[in-house]
Amino acid sequence: MTAQVLDGEVVAARIKDDLARRIAVLRDQGVTPGLGTILVGDDGPSANYVAMKHRDCEAIGMESFHRHLPADSTQHEVEAAVDAFNENPEVDAYLMQYPFPAGLDFEAALLRMDPAKDVDGLHPVNLGKLVMGTVGPRPCTPVGIVELLRAYDIDLKGAHVVVVGRGLTIGRPLANLLTLKEPGLNAAVTVVHTGVDDIGSYTREADVLVAAAGSPGLVTADMVRPGAVVVAAGVSFQGRKLLSDVADDVAEVASWLSPRMGGVGPMTRAMLLSNCVEAAERRAVGRG
Repeated sequence: MTAQVLDGEVVAARIKDDLARRIAVLRDQGVTPGLGTILVGDDGPSANYVAMKHRDCEAIGMESFHRHLPADSTQHEVEAAVDAFNENPEVDAYLMQYPFPAGLDFEAALLRMDPAKDVDGLHPVNLGKLVMGTVGPRPCTPVGIVELLRAYDIDLKGAHVVVVGRGLTIGRPLANLLTLKEPGLNAAVTVVHTGVDDIGSYTREADVLVAAAGSPGLVTADMVRPGAVVVAAGVSFQGRKLLSDVADDVAEVASWLSPRMGGVGPMTRAMLLSNCVEAAERRAVGRG
């Protein structure tokens, strides 16, 4: 068996085409969606990721706003940038690129953010809304994973999904999202992590396995039930090389597998754009 590819580039392109049409409608109403980014320091992967987001904005007709602060910035300077985006009516949603340089408090800056402008869906108010199943910006990578599976007609209703990883950006919110009683969700979810003995005893029971621990090669073929769907969501860097949580041999046993490049990453960026467009649509309603 060789796994079929969960192609995030193809699905993300369709999502961005739809967003471009929605943006054209907004622009006719005098509203251009605006995405803001705050980058502190000169971390290479972070800078590249932010640059990709701004290229995405340009490609579909959005405005983008960027603040690049030096690594030796004070907490006050970082929070002043947050305040400026909170107050700027042209910025519908924005993000602070993680990680911050040592000595700066990312959590304090996040709490200062206007939850309605939280494009990543990671503000505690928005995570609380996710747990409650109410409307609000939802975390981009978890929603992107769900949309990727939906695009390939992989039914999550009643499926056993095992999530490897308990991080704030993927593991925890994904587990909450998958259990919501909503169309395309309503799954049974098990969460394990690197502190659990014999992770494979759990992962081999999964209909859908999401690797999101940020531990290179953690999930190997012997940990996957033949025919399972595997989503490689966790990545880490070794120098400039991007490493996946999922070993190459998993492709020989899985039915579907997202690739290391062009899988979950494009979906995360597409859902970030979607959150920003939804915020702009709320602004347009308010103007009416």
